[in-house]
This record gives sequence, structure tokens and C-alpha cells, in this order.
Amino acid sequence: MRRHGRDADAFSASDPADPARHSRDAADPAPAMTVLTRRSFLAALAVAPAVGAASLPKLTVTKDPTCGCCAGWTEHVRAAGFPVEVVETSELNRVKVRLGVPAHLAACHTGEVDGYVIEGHVPAATIKRLLAERPAAKGLAVRGMPIGSPGMEVEGAEPETYDVIAFGPSGETRYARYKGAEPM
Repeated sequence: MRRHGRDADAFSASDPADPARHSRDAADPAPAMTVLTRRSFLAALAVAPAVGAASLPKLTVTKDPTCGCCAGWTEHVRAAGFPVEVVETSELNRVKVRLGVPAHLAACHTGEVDGYVIEGHVPAATIKRLLAERPAAKGLAVRGMPIGSPGMEVEGAEPETYDVIAFGPSGETRYARYKGAEPM
């Protein structure tokens, strides 16, 4: 069967019985593959944003029911593409102990994502970096509630400089540094 128009190359590239394919292949096999590759590439580009967003793992946030800044941080990570589940409990310290959060790094909410612990107001970009790099750490933490960190924005207030600490069995190290929402 002979095809014409834009489907001709796609059909003949997949039909070994097509005589036109054999004569073209002998001269230059690339044209049919180039058309298919371009189509595949364009199709991949069209769905890439949706796949990228869908590929982020679910982040479970455990917080005290009365904390307002936790809701702000939750919206920040949602806006960055993370699916978020919120669990409210008045027993937040038990969660931190179970997950191994060092007491001096404890903050107002605790997240769990893809085997890592996220303690406090860690920027979503740093969580994405953690998931891409996969370091041998238990998790990341931002001590306290720095002004200007995600969820702690205060209009008219100067953003504070703060560290994102990677913690785990081998100790603690600075993983990132921010002034408000801006990496330093």
C-alpha cells in the first residue's frame, strides 16, 4: 500500500515491504528517521511540562493545627509543583523524634518526601535539588522561622539570611544559603 502526504514517510519507515523505503534507504536512510525524530521531539516538548510536574513525589506535611505560617509554606511547595498532603496533629514532637530530626533543628512543621525529611521553611528549589542529587542525608532543615523564608514573608520587613542544613548519621552541613527567597 502506498501512502501520500505527511503520513507517507512515517508509514514507509515502519513498513519493510514498501519498495519506496528500500530505494530511499539505499541512497539516504536519514530522511524518514529525521521526520519521525522531529515529530517525536515535538510531541515530547508538548507534554514535558505536565510530565515534569507530575513526576515530583508527594510531600506529606505534618503541622500543628493552629500554625498559619505552615499553610504559607505548604502553598509555596504546591506552587512549585509538589503534590501535598497535610496532616494536622498536636503531637508534632513525636513525629520529629520518629523521623530523627535533631532537637536544635526543630521548626514548626515537618515534611516527608521520597525518603527524606524536610524540617521547617526549606525553599522548594532546594528540595528539588535534594531529590535530584540524592545525597546520603536524612533530610534538610531551616532552623526557626526566618523572616522572608517561604511562608514567613512579612511585608516591609528586611528578609533574614539563613542556612538550609543537611543532617543525617554523618553529621550536619550547610546545603544552601538564602536571604529571604533569594539563594546566596
